[in-house]
Amino acid sequence: MANLSFIVGLVGNVISILVFASPIGTFRRVVRKKSTESFKWQPYVTTLMSTSMWTFYGLLKPNGLLVVTVNGAGSVLQAIYVLLYLIYTSKDTRIYMAKMVGLLNVGVIGVVILVTLLALHGSLRLLVMGSLCAALTVGMYASPLYAMRMVMKTKSIEYMPFSLSFFLFLNAGIWSIYSVLVRDIFILIPNAIGFVLGSAQLVIYFIYKKKAPNSAKETDIERAEEEGSAQFVDHMEMQSRRKDEENVISKHLNKGRSLPKPYMARQNSFSGILKTLSLSPHELKTYWQKDGYDAI
Repeated sequence: MANLSFIVGLVGNVISILVFASPIGTFRRVVRKKSTESFKWQPYVTTLMSTSMWTFYGLLKPNGLLVVTVNGAGSVLQAIYVLLYLIYTSKDTRIYMAKMVGLLNVGVIGVVILVTLLALHGSLRLLVMGSLCAALTVGMYASPLYAMRMVMKTKSIEYMPFSLSFFLFLNAGIWSIYSVLVRDIFILIPNAIGFVLGSAQLVIYFIYKKKAPNSAKETDIERAEEEGSAQFVDHMEMQSRRKDEENVISKHLNKGRSLPKPYMARQNSFSGILKTLSLSPHELKTYWQKDGYDAI
């Protein structure tokens, strides 16, 4: 039984460390862009607090080596994430976050360790620390409830990545088995709850994954209708502009037709030209004056 529990605990270590390492990609992006963008800092601070307390619990617990190794590794990774966030976040957020880190990860944990070592003795130490650790872990496993709510509300699985949901489900299941083998109720309670919530996440994921293509199709239809309506409006506006242009051109043409016809002097007519050729200079002068022109 001891060998089986060690193997299960070893597998649990590997899976848990993979879960703890999942934000590495996020912080590569943070370092590359030198900005935390819209990422939240609260999960890293609370996880650091939880892993630190579990590490201390593992040190108090007989044969708690595997609890110490997995949570010790998690504490180191979470501390790195918190440090990177403090470096690349804005000044206001850095100040507030530093205060919370000091309060939770230094102040609270320091007080818990001191009280446990100085005021508590024997099995009472494990009872108090185990209860605190279990409560924190239940709160962390319950946090995906928000993601589940968003999936059901939006009918989209983009808010709940499958890989993360699967590994959380697997992690809770392995540690639930380990806790049964080593008879540790403080490890069992939060991980059993996490296993149930993880199962629910996977069920919801597959339900809404099947609905996703239909939703996408409906979205495409709505988009096509919107684009068709927009094209119809554009066509009508183009027709209206073309009609206005034709009206303006027609108006200018009509205005040109309504202008008075230029006076055609008789000297420009063919008969007038022939007549002036047969006149004498005196008669030609009289002819020009008669038509209103001065003699040259």
